[in-house]
Amino acid sequence: MHRIYSLFTFVIITMCNSHVFASRNAEPIIFSIDLKKEVGSTTWIYIQKGFAQAQESNADAIIIQMNTYGGEVLYADSIRTKILNCKLPVYVFIDNNAASAGALIAIACDKIFMQNGANIGAATVVNEKAERMPDKYQSYMRATMRATAEAQGKDTILNGADTTYRWKRNPLIAEAMVDDKTTIPNVIEAGKTLTFTTQEAIKNGYCDGMANDIDEVIQTNLNYKSYKLIAFEPSVWDNIKGFLMSGVLQSILIMLIIGGIYFEMQAPGLGFPIVVAILAALLYFAPLYIDGLAANWEILLFVIGLVLLGLELFVIPGFGIAGVLGIVLIMSGLVLSMIDNVIFDFDNVKADETSNALITVTSGLFLSFGLIVYLSMKIGTKGIFKKMALTKTMETKEGFIAVSMSEVQLVGSIGEAATVLRPSGKVSINGVSYDAISVQGFIEKGTKVKVVKYETGQIYVQDEC
Repeated sequence: MHRIYSLFTFVIITMCNSHVFASRNAEPIIFSIDLKKEVGSTTWIYIQKGFAQAQESNADAIIIQMNTYGGEVLYADSIRTKILNCKLPVYVFIDNNAASAGALIAIACDKIFMQNGANIGAATVVNEKAERMPDKYQSYMRATMRATAEAQGKDTILNGADTTYRWKRNPLIAEAMVDDKTTIPNVIEAGKTLTFTTQEAIKNGYCDGMANDIDEVIQTNLNYKSYKLIAFEPSVWDNIKGFLMSGVLQSILIMLIIGGIYFEMQAPGLGFPIVVAILAALLYFAPLYIDGLAANWEILLFVIGLVLLGLELFVIPGFGIAGVLGIVLIMSGLVLSMIDNVIFDFDNVKADETSNALITVTSGLFLSFGLIVYLSMKIGTKGIFKKMALTKTMETKEGFIAVSMSEVQLVGSIGEAATVLRPSGKVSINGVSYDAISVQGFIEKGTKVKVVKYETGQIYVQDEC
């Protein structure tokens, strides 16, 4: 029995040792992700899926191949955070440009490698017109750049009995990439925003090696002589979803939703505006729903909000609780659909996600208000909008005749509201139905009414009481 137990133990130990030996001799796996377009919702999807696939592939390291002039700060900060929290070593190879948001992402990586002739820096926050944003935005970006550089830690330098500590990446240099007021002796003077060439980045600790391609980075700089390189390949849906989840496009879709609903309410029946609103809503919610952000109840909030708003405008007189609650639910549905919350549990929701959602929805509402004002002024006046309103003069010589004035005799007559007047509807006078407008607002069906005036072919009534 003892011999059998010893034999069994020997077999188990041998198998374990063989497994360890095989693992140690297996080729290391390097996972590469291209970041060669504007930093935004699409590149954020690339990074999220790429990092997940790298973990599933048991990769030993991740290399981001970068060539970008920058992009949206919110997405750049999300990518930066993802890199800093990654358990795998993350390297970046800049084969041309790492400007603005690209510089922030590069500094977050464990090592930076650059092709000769590449650049890194120029991280000043600008708007869509490339105009410098106010200092409160620059202040946040300066702190973010410094914090990212500090996250790389310090080197310990021994000089005899003396020990000193030096930042691996000087935070002041990262700040100078944002602020042209920062002065660093022998590096940058005031009045200039810092951008490094490859040689300058190596000299100042912002580049760990120069290479011509990713294979040279892996073999020469990372010392992997034999390796397996796996490249992230985005799907068509990744690109479509990235496009639809762009903050700018989402704001435009919200504008079309609100604007379409407003203009639909201004005309009888169903027409083009409501079609636009429905299509915009589908494009807004579909990628969020498929991505798991928008839950059924969040979309239901939006729909209920629309119903309440419709009831307030068409059924309930005045504007009160139903209208206000409808607007609140519409806003809540749009915002919550963009946030990765569970019911009303926001513990895992980051502050920047909430602020991004609020900014997007608020921007869309302001855009819709501007669209409503603009189109209200243009419809019926010029261009394609002229065809959306009736402006033709109906001449008698063309066969048009004036409206009969016989109904003017009805002034002073007593009748009954045949439908609800809010304020337009129908009234019955002496058994004949007429279109009428209430001069006092809402009148219930069946109420006794009195004709008070007749103007431009229209009778006007009020509550007879």
